[in-house]
Amino acid sequence: MRSKPHLTALRPPGYKSETEGKRSSDSEGSGYAGDVPDPLSPRDLRRWTPKLIPIGVSSMAAAGAVAAAKEHQVFWELPDRRITMGIAALTGVFFVALFSILLDPHSRAAILLLDRVSPHFPYPLTIQNVMHVMFFIGLGELFIRWRVGERETRFLRKGFLPEDDQTVLQMRDLGPIRKRVAREFDGEHGFLPSLIDLSILQFQSGRSIDQSVAVMNASLELIAHRVDLRYGLIRYIAWFVPTLGFIGTVIGLGASLAEAGHAANINIQDIASTLAVGFDCTMVALAESAVMVFILQLVQEKEETSVNLAGGYVLRNLINRLYLGPNA
Repeated sequence: MRSKPHLTALRPPGYKSETEGKRSSDSEGSGYAGDVPDPLSPRDLRRWTPKLIPIGVSSMAAAGAVAAAKEHQVFWELPDRRITMGIAALTGVFFVALFSILLDPHSRAAILLLDRVSPHFPYPLTIQNVMHVMFFIGLGELFIRWRVGERETRFLRKGFLPEDDQTVLQMRDLGPIRKRVAREFDGEHGFLPSLIDLSILQFQSGRSIDQSVAVMNASLELIAHRVDLRYGLIRYIAWFVPTLGFIGTVIGLGASLAEAGHAANINIQDIASTLAVGFDCTMVALAESAVMVFILQLVQEKEETSVNLAGGYVLRNLINRLYLGPNA
């Protein structure tokens, strides 16, 4: 059963009941300095109606706001792939709907971007609109990779390892470092913390700096391969979009040739219009593919740079500082 919220009566600032005033004067006369609360008298209740505020409502609202802010922060730091892909696809649909409303159906812009009066496909199921949705899905995947690269780069500024020129790490110093990075990585993310953890574990078990270096190099190769695999979907979309454009061009050419072969009187204007729509499809596809590949190169460079910086950080601030001691 849910308990009722506790209600607190708020008094106006500086308000005193008659009973409290009398007690205060009696206290002054008797030298008693204590502040003993007294309930409101019936006369006081007639003079003042208290304002009842349920305790817990404001705290519940504050907790909800904090939870929402934390969820937003988590999504921005490490976006969920399914949610991001859904938002990206809806953004593509919104883009198509917006330009369908803003552009005149028979204008050159509407024909170029949307194939608004397509003779081959029922609107809005045109090749251009499918390309737009795929383009935004690709941008959503690139957004995920960008945020992951930013997060991996920020690990370098957390100071997991000593960065001065004098510190030497012995066996007793490695336990706290490993404990600190233990919750900073998982199987997919956290290149730097995982490298630190694995290198320390190897050194603690084998007591060999050379083996720690070998394990670190092998881990770097695996991480670099894993990063490269993450861009498989983006590369496919960057290939798929211009392929759709070429398919649209082929459909336009085929329809024009079929119309010219079956018509007794060839209408050059209709044939040219059909061909123009086909070439427009390829032009839009190549433009979107060029934008996507450009962003892909920037994002992939950032993520691969974070892998290289993580390896250099571990080599410089951990491996080079390891000291076995004379009794090792």
